[in-house]
Amino acid sequence: MQGKRLIPYARQSIDDRDVEELVKVIRSDFITQGPKINEFEESLATYCGAEYAVTFNSGTSALHAAYHALGIGDGDEVITTPNTFVATSNAALYLGAKPVFTDLEMNTGNMDLSKVEMNITSKTKLIVPVHYGGYPLDLVTLHKIAQKYEVPLIEDAAHALGAKYRGERIGNCRFSAMTVFSFHPVKHITTGEGGAVLTNDPEYYENLLMFRTHGITKKNFVNHPHGDWYYEMQFLGYNYRMTDIQAVLGVTQLKKLDGFVKRRREIAALYDEAFRDNSYIQTVKEKKDSFSSYHLYPILLKNPYHTQKKEIFDNLRKEGLGVQIHYIPVYLQPYYQRLGYKNGSCPVAEDFYQREISIPLYPAMTNDDVDYVIKTIFEVFESIGVV
Repeated sequence: MQGKRLIPYARQSIDDRDVEELVKVIRSDFITQGPKINEFEESLATYCGAEYAVTFNSGTSALHAAYHALGIGDGDEVITTPNTFVATSNAALYLGAKPVFTDLEMNTGNMDLSKVEMNITSKTKLIVPVHYGGYPLDLVTLHKIAQKYEVPLIEDAAHALGAKYRGERIGNCRFSAMTVFSFHPVKHITTGEGGAVLTNDPEYYENLLMFRTHGITKKNFVNHPHGDWYYEMQFLGYNYRMTDIQAVLGVTQLKKLDGFVKRRREIAALYDEAFRDNSYIQTVKEKKDSFSSYHLYPILLKNPYHTQKKEIFDNLRKEGLGVQIHYIPVYLQPYYQRLGYKNGSCPVAEDFYQREISIPLYPAMTNDDVDYVIKTIFEVFESIGVV
């Protein structure tokens, strides 16, 4: 094997400009609930082409808020994918709703839209597609299904900031009620932790603003105000606010997003060329009308290597590649099993999980890093015996 180095599967890109702007905020009068929140929200909405953006302290909080704004509650069903982080379906559980999992397309890792309708019932109140890995799914087709059954869509675009569908940026909410982003350090831009909901609906916007601040408002009062200090808590909300310290990072990072995505796509193209027509792995591809922002670069182990996933994964890590898995199907988690979800309910998702490994991809990678990843992957496969 080659000389080892450590290359994580993802990491943030923070430069001196980010640090300079952070210092300004820390030394200012407002380190939370100040002007940088509005600046980031307006910049994000403009970038994506939406009317409104509301920031939160995490992507999970943003999902919770978006489901609440749609009125999701006890007994409702929310259709989503099992190939996602648990937050996508957990947000339904927070509100007393039931997640209903739809199986995948093997070649994209996205929800198989041909299987959505079979899961729609009279209790279905929401469909939540995930743009897995930054690869946009077919929003036109899913929107037609949703319209047919009068069920709204919320896009979980935690992986897809900077991605495009039919030439327009994900987040414009052309086909959905709301779009949710995450700003965790492994995502396209980071605010440390953080998230946002974008929408074109003013009622959802006002609900989101209140939900992140305990359900409190300083306008549209139910009772007569006592004075200029007056505020009302009109429903049970949460403290899900983002700080100005986080938001200023969002402002500076967003200015670099197109460059980040460009570099991700350059790296993905190098991988595509290197891994074309080999005996070991296949890769996830962009579909027609989609422009991936490549949050992930998943490789899928071909037969019979999928039966040796643990050995391959461990050997890649031993050689300095910080590979990761995206994801264990949500319903296989012990908590979901206790709720009654069963193994085998989404067989393609389980097969995808058995084969998938996410390899390093982030803007600061050099071409030398990329070469090392490619060479190491082939060396690991060549070193193992096929069972």
